[in-house]
Amino acid sequence: MPFISQIQRHSDYRLFPSSTPIVIDNGASYFRIGWAGETEPRVIFRNIVQRPRHKATGETVTIVGDHDPTLLKYFDCTRSGPRSAFDSNVVFQFEIMEYILDFGFDRLGANGSQIDHSILITECVCNPFQSRSKMAELLFETYGVPSIAYGVDAAFSYKYNQQHGVCDKDGLAICPGFTTTHVIPFIDGEPMYQGSCRTNIGGYHITDYMKQLLSLKYPHHMARFSWEKVEDLKMEHCYIAPDYVSEARLFQKGTKEAEDKTRLWQLPWVPPPTEEPPSEEEIARKAAIKEKQGQRLREMAEAKRSSRINELENESHGLEFLLQQLEQVEEHDIPSFLSATGYVSKQEVESALLKVRQSLLKAKGEPKAEQAELEEKTDPAGGERFPLLNIPDNMLTPEQVKEKKRQLFLKTTSEGRQRAKQKRYEEELERERRNQQDEQKRLENPELYLEQLHAKYKDLSEKVEQRKRLKTNGGHTNGNSFSGSVGRGERLNAAQRERMRLLTTAAFDRGKGEDTFGARDEDWQLYKLMSKDNDDDDEAPDEHEAELARLTSRLQEVDPTFVPKTDTTNPQSVEAPRFRPLTQEDFQIFFGVERFRCPEILFNPNWIGIDQAGLDEMAGVSIRRLPTKGQELEERLTSSVFLTGGSSLFPGMSERLEAGIRMIRPCGSPIRIVKALDPILDAWRGASAYAAASHFPTQTFTKEDYYEKGEDCVRRYQFRYYTL
Repeated sequence: MPFISQIQRHSDYRLFPSSTPIVIDNGASYFRIGWAGETEPRVIFRNIVQRPRHKATGETVTIVGDHDPTLLKYFDCTRSGPRSAFDSNVVFQFEIMEYILDFGFDRLGANGSQIDHSILITECVCNPFQSRSKMAELLFETYGVPSIAYGVDAAFSYKYNQQHGVCDKDGLAICPGFTTTHVIPFIDGEPMYQGSCRTNIGGYHITDYMKQLLSLKYPHHMARFSWEKVEDLKMEHCYIAPDYVSEARLFQKGTKEAEDKTRLWQLPWVPPPTEEPPSEEEIARKAAIKEKQGQRLREMAEAKRSSRINELENESHGLEFLLQQLEQVEEHDIPSFLSATGYVSKQEVESALLKVRQSLLKAKGEPKAEQAELEEKTDPAGGERFPLLNIPDNMLTPEQVKEKKRQLFLKTTSEGRQRAKQKRYEEELERERRNQQDEQKRLENPELYLEQLHAKYKDLSEKVEQRKRLKTNGGHTNGNSFSGSVGRGERLNAAQRERMRLLTTAAFDRGKGEDTFGARDEDWQLYKLMSKDNDDDDEAPDEHEAELARLTSRLQEVDPTFVPKTDTTNPQSVEAPRFRPLTQEDFQIFFGVERFRCPEILFNPNWIGIDQAGLDEMAGVSIRRLPTKGQELEERLTSSVFLTGGSSLFPGMSERLEAGIRMIRPCGSPIRIVKALDPILDAWRGASAYAAASHFPTQTFTKEDYYEKGEDCVRRYQFRYYTL
């Protein structure tokens, strides 16, 4: 089975005789394996398994524990994430456990699947019979282990530190682990499992809680908060607060002490490249290139314009020559004469000539007044273009009647276009005249002119805003300035409300009996009263808004300090926020209350939805569960409260636990909190020292006993620690 790992394989496996046991500390977080009698385990790795497929070959590989993250780019990990064999510190996935043991024995140096050494493996307190039985079946039948012994990791750590004088024979062992926390009372050096208790909370929950808090606080950097990184941040920065409420108030006030306790994690950040301003030579060079390109475009446009003028002149000369020829042709021979030219009548040729001349004047850049004058000279009344309009219909054929309608439509459209042109021309003249007057007033008295402009702008803006408010809520504010809760009737103006009143009155009067509306002539006068032609409210505001826009542009020209008012009634007119470039401060992660808030769940598990007791309360529960009770015994137990396990490494744990136990014990009770020499490795060291003793074989059960007695020998198995 191929493994991917950074752990080197040992080569001295054959140097150890078969009488040397193998010691395994099978923790929910880390797996430690080594030889009995040694002070350090040989192999340590994360107790997780991942089995992805290679993207190129499709081969399934096994990744156990720690690995090089750069290798994952070659594997498809979408369907196979990290998996653990544990559920609340109990082994239940023995398929994964087999991968763990295969890897551990392989890195220890074993060749093949046969292990001829005795095994001492740790388990949790009061391990279920099914889990212990399955583990024995796996070790005996898969690996051929000659004998097995089970022991509790916290008990091995307690006995190891007892040998070194850290704790007494009587005491409490508190082990906050990875997924659970156990409390075991010891009397005369032996664990009393009747008084032990467990809470389903540990270092895993602290890391997960911290990951959630940081993801909510910095959602843009959520991908940075990987499990491994948050675990490192937890062990580096977190601590236990002596008094959580006082510590939280300290950070809430933002004092200098709180700033000193805040930690900073700087994420990788690359400053954006700074663009230096171009030199004068560069500016001159770009200006020369731009001028050269502009000159080229102007030459191309001039050439195209000259070509267009030549084409129009040639076409104009051709149409003029054609009209001269038509003067010499009889009226009835004109259609046959024009059949080869594509025209139908003399009027069509004249119309085409008019269009060509207009296009020619436009191409030459002549003013519009000359174009309009040309059009008037050419066709002042339109009589030549529309000869059928003055002839009665009874004197025309059906085809000529259709042509007359078409000419009438063309004449109406042409006249409307001319009127629109004339109106625009007059408006432009009026605008120029007004601008000249304004400029003359400004030159005469600039300060007075600017003051009048501002006053007029203020007056018009208030009128426009008032009309918009009336259009929104009909002038009713319901006692406040909000308009989101008004009804439809309040949003109507005066004319619309009058129209609704007339409709309601008519419906009410006619609804009492037979509907006779329309029988009298005066009934139809109601529609005249409701006609929208009488509603002039919508015309004046358009003029006000146009005048307001003109004043705004004029003020922007003459007053550099002028700032126009924003339209607060229209959300689309509000300027969108401008995004600033990211700086180094945007990639900084600050740890304030998270430092002590996350490990606080060891004492208050209900914060994350676990309705169980905290560490200090568990000590009292464990003492009350003991079958033998007494004031002297309880004082001996609290005089040696032993802390072990990875989650006991937080600074302030001993002080906080002592204060919590003192709250539940009688006044004056002796309380002493001691911590293991090495809370992480002492369990394996204690098991290694026990397995190296000469009496260790008496504490194991062999493969022959397992095959002979079956699972009953596993059920009745009880480990003794008094000989350690």
